[in-house]
Amino acid sequence: MKTSPSKPIRVMLVDDHTMVRRGLATFLKVFDDLQLAGEAESGEAAIQLCAEVLPDVILMDMVLPMMDGAAATRAIRQQYPQIQVIALTSFKEGELIKNALEAGAIGYLLKDVSADDLVQAIRAAHAGRATLSPEAAQALVQTANQPPAPGLDLTEREREVLALMIEGLNNTQIAGQLTVSPSTIKSHVSNILSKLGVASRTEAVTLALRKRIVP
Repeated sequence: MKTSPSKPIRVMLVDDHTMVRRGLATFLKVFDDLQLAGEAESGEAAIQLCAEVLPDVILMDMVLPMMDGAAATRAIRQQYPQIQVIALTSFKEGELIKNALEAGAIGYLLKDVSADDLVQAIRAAHAGRATLSPEAAQALVQTANQPPAPGLDLTEREREVLALMIEGLNNTQIAGQLTVSPSTIKSHVSNILSKLGVASRTEAVTLALRKRIVP
């Protein structure tokens, strides 16, 4: 005989699509240890409802009107740290995932998740364990492995020199503008090419314009 815990896990749904909430509410009824605590269609409504129903776990859409899911998650976790939030969304961009986790979400799942995986994630969240969909984990790895944008390590003086290179000035002219010796400018230009990973002034100027390295 199947035994269920004395207190079911109370789950709140936050999604601006009624059909999604209805589907999730129906899904929760299938499991003895899960119970629908409430529904909200916006981030603001979710924060208000939390105070009334104090759920154990929230399934939170990330893309919501007005206040997005990450902002709502952050506000809820600050006020009610005992409530766990699982991001349940259609989007798997690395930045969205990073924002959700930084806001305090304990899990990130896509809406095509299987019923079994979703119920396991809810139980895991209630126990304080994180769950990431494979796609979310992959996106996070790719975001972490992206090389830094070129030009971030340029000094203020190197940025000034690069800006004058973009204007078409040669080393002597740049030296005159900045009242330093041409050999100093030559050294700056060499550092700029090295930091940008290019072989010529023309390439440096092209990259700087394309990536908007200097304003």
